[in-house]
Amino acid sequence: MSVYKIRAHHGVCLYFFQGKGYSGEFVENMGKMKAILEKNPEISLMDSPDDICAACPNRLTENCAEKASRYDREVLRRCGLSVGEWLPYRDFSRKVIETILRPGKRAEICGDCQWSSLCRWEETP
Repeated sequence: MSVYKIRAHHGVCLYFFQGKGYSGEFVENMGKMKAILEKNPEISLMDSPDDICAACPNRLTENCAEKASRYDREVLRRCGLSVGEWLPYRDFSRKVIETILRPGKRAEICGDCQWSSLCRWEETP
């Protein structure tokens, strides 16, 4: 059984992913990972580079590390989860929706992200 390493803040990013990103390779990998995660595998929550970051051209920059880690810590705190915790992806996604997206808290966590304008919450029926 494969366990995928997923940064906590990617639980927010994946919800809003529209095929845009830092590079073609990154977009392709993010799309692939989203498809895998939709099948509900076990994930291990991270606050450092994960299986999505593997294709990001900014993954080794100091700015990315600092900002992304701040996002990760806040998502983990609000969801009541910990680094290294394992759970099915859908359970994690549900926590992100219930504690961050539905109550309108996303901008408090990652409103300074360059992709923030793409993240518009709309409740689906």
